[in-house]
Amino acid sequence: MRTAETILHVIRDRGRRRLPLERVYRLLFSRELFLLAYGRIYRNAGAMTPGSTPETADGMSLRKIDTIITQLRAERYRWTPVRRTYIPKKRSTKLRPLGLPSWSDKLLQEVIRLILEAYFEPQFSSASHGFRPGRGCHTALREIYHSWTGTAWFIEGDIQACFDSLDHSVLDAMLAEHIHDNRFLRLLRELLRAGYLEAWTYHRTLSGAPQGSIVGPILSNIYLSRFDQFVETQLIPQYTRGTRRRPNPAYERISHRAGYLARTGRMAEAKALRKQRRGMPSIDPYDPAYRRLRYIRYADDFLLGFCGPREEAEYIKQQLRQFLHETLKLKLSEPKTLLTHARTTPARFLGYAIHVIQDDQLCDATGRRATNGTIGLKLPVDVVQAACQRYMRHGKPIQRTQNIFDSDFSIIAQYQQEFRGFVEYYRLAYNLAAQGTWFKHVMEQSLTKTLAAKYRISVPAVYRRYGAMLETPQGPRKGLQVSIPRDEKPPLVAQWGGISLARCVEAVHDDRPKPVWNARTELSTRLLAQRCELCGATDNIVVHHIRHLKDLKGKGRGPRPAWVEKMAARRRKTLVVCETCHHAIHAGQADGNQARTPNTGEPDA
Repeated sequence: MRTAETILHVIRDRGRRRLPLERVYRLLFSRELFLLAYGRIYRNAGAMTPGSTPETADGMSLRKIDTIITQLRAERYRWTPVRRTYIPKKRSTKLRPLGLPSWSDKLLQEVIRLILEAYFEPQFSSASHGFRPGRGCHTALREIYHSWTGTAWFIEGDIQACFDSLDHSVLDAMLAEHIHDNRFLRLLRELLRAGYLEAWTYHRTLSGAPQGSIVGPILSNIYLSRFDQFVETQLIPQYTRGTRRRPNPAYERISHRAGYLARTGRMAEAKALRKQRRGMPSIDPYDPAYRRLRYIRYADDFLLGFCGPREEAEYIKQQLRQFLHETLKLKLSEPKTLLTHARTTPARFLGYAIHVIQDDQLCDATGRRATNGTIGLKLPVDVVQAACQRYMRHGKPIQRTQNIFDSDFSIIAQYQQEFRGFVEYYRLAYNLAAQGTWFKHVMEQSLTKTLAAKYRISVPAVYRRYGAMLETPQGPRKGLQVSIPRDEKPPLVAQWGGISLARCVEAVHDDRPKPVWNARTELSTRLLAQRCELCGATDNIVVHHIRHLKDLKGKGRGPRPAWVEKMAARRRKTLVVCETCHHAIHAGQADGNQARTPNTGEPDA
């Protein structure tokens, strides 16, 4: 029996050599792939959220995997319609549709995703950064920062309702080019057309990739890879020529004249000419023999940087619109697809304001204008204002009433976590210190007012009670701290403050492939052992799941059941038990002390 690592390695090798994938449907019969998929998704927040059926990760077993494989062998597996709900969009009043599949569908989708990712990942463009292992927003932004020097125009692109508008016939044709297995392709077609339930009313899905599904992101990347190929094989070669721009004749004349004046002793005149020269470009920005076009994409948002005249930039935008409409059956969102001058109007991409720096007075130690033409990544002011509004009312910081009944530890830890997440995302911005300081001030005022309202004390009293000097890599810093002592264990500490606002744009990501010697998770190993961790039975083994460890605390003051103590001691949200113990746990009857006969699961007489 081949391991999951061996299977995925073979698929990855075929993808790297761009060989078609054949007889792939048989790979779905591998229990090892299902165990790998289970180990990857059982921690997800949605694992315990039911779809259109009550089935969740709770009660997972090897028998369930074998049932799915049996149905796949007989080609009798049927996708259930997803349960549709709506979530608010970030910084918008609109709602985004989200589909919630059943647990068995999630598990099979993860197996399919593993196969598709192993095959297509080596073929994807290096300009694509969304929904890919080892890539993300920061890798895309670092690529722009390091490689887009001298850009004259930004073309911001956004595809209108991209994931809801993917044409199924186009996607089928793309998959059929690489996958020569009709059974596997039919299974994917049935997934795309499974439909959804909204208010328990069935609706068909005639287009789009299912949002909220596990396999949706990889399918959208496969679809948009055709767009990447168009830009990289047609547009970029068409608008890339010349090795470097020719010198600016006016700049050269002034340089020669200043040199001559300096050699003849007229230093004052030479200095005046050099000062005049500082306001001129050293190379010809309108050189017709020089063009550059650069491209980056994250999911359905893309950005192009062009060095050339505006008329050609407009034509590039028109070509993009035409290709998306005619070939991919997609439409550009006109309000979000903009052409901006890189030195005067920042482009918005992945929450950053991106522009080209122009400052003739800023020079390095040798007197050269070293910053002109470089890319500036900026934290937009409106983003900071929107983030502050969550902690303000009528222009002033306020307490968050919903947190008053939480513990001091939880309140401070939550504020610190939210601030750290904001700072770490905008770590690449050169104005992080300026804008982040104001955001920190607002959050700190809200935090202290929340603690003051909780204990009905003043804000200065909060600083006296919780104030501490925090040890950081940058040295001691003032902040707030709560410590919870524990018996024979280090205390639990929650801190506010001590997070550096220094900018950091150096790439720390290492995307080289790393060897994987054992893809099985600790949970998969426990499940394969087929032994109840409460009573020792060895048949009808399932996995009991809970949403959060905090759910183990309970509301009563009496002794906790043994299964709760066991999960809390391991700090695990799973417990491998037999079906008898599992039913007893849900019925509130299991204390873990029942003595059962192994292999039967029956209590002793």
